[in-house]
Amino acid sequence: MLRARKFPIGAEVLPEGGVDFRVWAPRASQVAVELWDGGQANRREVALEPEAGGYFSALVREAAAGMRYRFKLEHGSFPDPASRFQPDGPHGASEIVDAAFRWTDAAWRGRPAGELAIYELHLGTFTQEGTWRAAMAELPELARIGITMIEVMPVAEFPGEFGWGYDGVDLFAPTRLYGTPEDARAFVDRAHELGIAVILDVVYNHVGPDGNFLREFAADYFTTRYPNEWGEPLNFDGANSAPVRELFVTNARYWIEEFHLDGLRLDATQQIFDASPVHLLAEIGAAAREAGRDRTIHLIAENESQHAQLLRPKTVGGYGLDLIWNDDFHHAAMVSATGKAEAYYRDYRGSAQEFVSAAKRGFLFQGQWHHWQNHRRGRPAFDVSPRSFVQFLQNHDQIANSLRGLRLHELTSAGKLRALTALLLLTPQVPMLFQGQEFAASAPFLYFADHRGELRDQVREGRAKFLRQFATIAREECAGLLADPGDRGTFERCKLDLIERATHEAIYRLHEDLLRLRREDRSLGGSAVLDGAVLSEHAFVLRFFAPDGDDRLLIVNLGRDLWFGPAPEPLLAPLEGRGWRAAWSSDSPDYGGCGTPPLETTANWIIPGEAAVLLAPDENDKLPTAKVSEKN
Repeated sequence: MLRARKFPIGAEVLPEGGVDFRVWAPRASQVAVELWDGGQANRREVALEPEAGGYFSALVREAAAGMRYRFKLEHGSFPDPASRFQPDGPHGASEIVDAAFRWTDAAWRGRPAGELAIYELHLGTFTQEGTWRAAMAELPELARIGITMIEVMPVAEFPGEFGWGYDGVDLFAPTRLYGTPEDARAFVDRAHELGIAVILDVVYNHVGPDGNFLREFAADYFTTRYPNEWGEPLNFDGANSAPVRELFVTNARYWIEEFHLDGLRLDATQQIFDASPVHLLAEIGAAAREAGRDRTIHLIAENESQHAQLLRPKTVGGYGLDLIWNDDFHHAAMVSATGKAEAYYRDYRGSAQEFVSAAKRGFLFQGQWHHWQNHRRGRPAFDVSPRSFVQFLQNHDQIANSLRGLRLHELTSAGKLRALTALLLLTPQVPMLFQGQEFAASAPFLYFADHRGELRDQVREGRAKFLRQFATIAREECAGLLADPGDRGTFERCKLDLIERATHEAIYRLHEDLLRLRREDRSLGGSAVLDGAVLSEHAFVLRFFAPDGDDRLLIVNLGRDLWFGPAPEPLLAPLEGRGWRAAWSSDSPDYGGCGTPPLETTANWIIPGEAAVLLAPDENDKLPTAKVSEKN
């Protein structure tokens, strides 16, 4: 019988005392809960009562927070599929957790989308300690430079002592590697105090292979109807799928309600297969918003297929999510920055046209033929606001999808890096930085996963095979250079040295100033209307038409110096009776540049190479005189 509970599954501590246990286990004819304290003392066993639909439950008055437990079935004893904590890892016993916490964020309502500047971090490598508490100590500095949202890479319990978290097996249990559930709550509470929203990267497309005991409770968690890139596909639309959906929808509610999170980043949604009348993603979105009550909740999708349907309202057949990652922008930027267009970069040129199109339309591929994938990529997204796209120059996947896991500043020139950073942080799309990007971290970011035995070998070989799609990495001379994902040294090399905020001061100041410009310059804000034009193969202009007429021009040149004359481009025209002045330049000596002469002169426009310049209206419309040599 389902008693008054917050959630339909798991172990819940009741306010009046005792713990209510409930589990879906149709594979079993009888279920008991084995209970003991942390020292194995006072071990007892309590039978659970069967319910309709394969559920079992019991209210155990003598149970309390801190006790360990397992569910005993006819064929063995296993941790709770909805365990709130696994202090000894996924193969150990579950721990009863009291969700009571002294929250101080009652007045917190979240951050609207127009204020978001996202910071993706991996808890194990963001600090040397690799814990919630150590990361919490860095929150004031992130808030100071202008970060308004933190996206935490997956924390659901996974096997081993280190990993990315995408092979989680206990979806409700924040991994013991980073601290306790209370530590996680304290992190979120402190972030809210500083004005930072927190979202969690969750994986609802597969479950990891090691420590996954779902099949012990029910074979119907999985299906053979669909392919899956990472393991057994989950059963969201077949026979007995309702309890499977319940597990994942409840998990979304749980993170929002119990940890006060401000949303979720949904990993690889193209691998979530569901032909139900209401797609699982739409159901998750509705449940997450309900759990958030009066807080602003952000649901961000990663979708390699680039289907705008995820963002459309449910009233027109969409899933009602808020934002979507834009790999197209990243790929174009990487080709421009490095000059290399191999593997999945093949269909990008890094051209000015691509950047103008991305700024105005989001996805570059909205149904055109894609040579690398050998099929049409994406679907039309003309009805989707550009502000619904998350764009980035670095993220965990893209840095690691390389020979040495090098950051972008090690792959391109300083000028291009500064110009691309300006483009990222000043355009209307929601920008995302990856940990350490803001100070040009020397630490690489590599793939690491602490598996054992045959699985470790399979992961290492699988990773090497995946990277061989890059012709440069596939060369025999590179065969011994790939880091072993299972080597602890690979993980340790990825830890940030936060002292580099000071030693790499110029690039750090660049990011801080751009985030301030984005926040404070109203002419760049949500009410501005954006247009753009190509000036050359590698140079372009974006114009922000402000409602009050206080327009801005962002001129970006990722090639060599350009003399643009004559200038038959209307977007370059000043306001009547006024000229243009440089309000900000990536070539400022403050950032390691060499300074920026006037762009518009009597010789027409002289646009510096590998630079981005933000222009604002000037009361003086007189043009400075240019020397003839400056045209060359």
